[in-house]
Amino acid sequence: MKYLWTQDVEPIRFPKLTHDLTTDVLIIGGGMAGVLCARLLQERGIDCTVVEASVIGGGITKGTTAVITAQHDTLYTDLAADFGLEKAKQYLDANLRAVGQFREMSREIPCDFEDKPSVMYSLFDRKTLEREAETVCSLGFSAEFTTKTQLPFKIAGAVRYPYMAQFHPLKFLFGAAEGLDIYEGTFVRRVKGNTAYTDRGRIKARKIVIATHYPFINSRGMYSMKLYQMRSFVVALENAPDLSGTYVDTAEGGMYFRNYKNYLLVGGGDHRTGKNGGGIEAVRDFVRHHFPDAREKYAWATQDCMSLDGIPYIGYYSPSMPDVYVATGFNEWGMTSSMAAANILADMISGEENEFAPVFAPDRSVMHKQLFVNLGTSLGNLVLPTAKRCPHLGCALKWNDEEQSWDCPCHGSRFDRQGGLVDNPAMRGIHLK
Repeated sequence: MKYLWTQDVEPIRFPKLTHDLTTDVLIIGGGMAGVLCARLLQERGIDCTVVEASVIGGGITKGTTAVITAQHDTLYTDLAADFGLEKAKQYLDANLRAVGQFREMSREIPCDFEDKPSVMYSLFDRKTLEREAETVCSLGFSAEFTTKTQLPFKIAGAVRYPYMAQFHPLKFLFGAAEGLDIYEGTFVRRVKGNTAYTDRGRIKARKIVIATHYPFINSRGMYSMKLYQMRSFVVALENAPDLSGTYVDTAEGGMYFRNYKNYLLVGGGDHRTGKNGGGIEAVRDFVRHHFPDAREKYAWATQDCMSLDGIPYIGYYSPSMPDVYVATGFNEWGMTSSMAAANILADMISGEENEFAPVFAPDRSVMHKQLFVNLGTSLGNLVLPTAKRCPHLGCALKWNDEEQSWDCPCHGSRFDRQGGLVDNPAMRGIHLK
C-alpha cells in the first residue's frame, strides 16, 4: 500500500536522543496532537520536548484523510440525549474552535488548506438527519438539512456544515514542527513518576503528556477496557469527479469521500482490528460500481482508536497520576480532536481553566454497551489456545491475510509477517517460530 500524503513532500527530520535531559514538559508521541500541544506550550514560553519512536507524522497522521470538521459520526442528537445539551454544545464549540485555529495557522503554513463544506448523509434514514440538523442549529451552529448532494447515488437525506475545511496533513505538521525541540527514533520504554526511560537516556519532566495514539501505561486509567481500534481503507483515484465537499455516511461501514487536487479519495471497508470485515476490496468494489472510469493511484489503510462513547479522552491520565496527561480515543476525527486536545492540555499544564475540558475528561463513566463488547472480546481471545500471543496483554493474534500482518483483536496491536511491531499499544515485536 502507498500513502498519498508521503509523496512529493519534503519531511523535516530531527536527531535521536543520546543523553539524559531535563525539561519542563515531555510529550511522548510526534503525531498531530503531540506537535500541536508542543507548539502551543512553546508559544506560552514553556520549555517542552517531544520524543517520537519513529519519525514525526510517521504513524496514524500519514493515513488520515485530513478532513477538518466539527461534524463527526457521533451525532449531536445522541450526545445531547446521553450527556445533556450543555456538554453537547461544549463538544461542538471545542471542535469549531479547532477548525478556526487550523484555518488561522494555515495562513502561515503552506499546506493546501481549502474551505469545504462537510456533509453527513444517509442512504435510508431521513428522519434521523432532520433531527440532527435541528439539534445542531439549537446548539448555535447553522447546519442545514438537504437531499441534494454531488454524490453519484441517491440519498435519503444529509446534514451540511458550511465553512469546514481540508488540507495536506504532513505539509501542515512539518511546518508546525519547525523550531520545536523534538527527538525522533527515541522509543520510551516506560514512565515512572516524572521520569521517562528510553534506550539511550532518561528524561525528567515536571509534566508528561502521553500522545502515542494508544496509551501504553497499562496499570492506570483502564484504557485497555475503554479503547478498541478500527481499520479503515482509502483509495485515491484519478479521472474521478470533484464532489465539492467532504462526505461521510452515518451507517456503520459506510463510505466517505473528499477531493485533493486531481484526486478523489474514497474510504470505507471499516472493521475492528483483528476481525474480518470489508477491507480494501469493499472500497474497490464500490469504486468499480460508482466510478467505473476512475483509475486507482494510491491505496492505504489507517487505524483509529475508538472510545466507549464517541468522545476522546483528553486530560489527566489517571487520578493517581497528577503530573501525567493523555490524548487518545479520537475515533475517526483525528484532526480537530488533535487541536482540541492541544488546547485543553496546554491550558491544564499552564494552570488555566479550559471551558471544554469537562466533556473530554478521561475519568467519566465507562458504563456503555461498548465496554462489555470490549471485555468479551478480550476474554475470548485471552483464553483462546494459540501459540501466537500479543506481548501487550497476552491476547491471541489473528493472521490478516489481506494486509499480511498479525493483528490483535483485543487492543489493536499489529505485527508484520516477520513479527516486527507495526501498531501499538504493544511495546515490542513478537518471536515467530
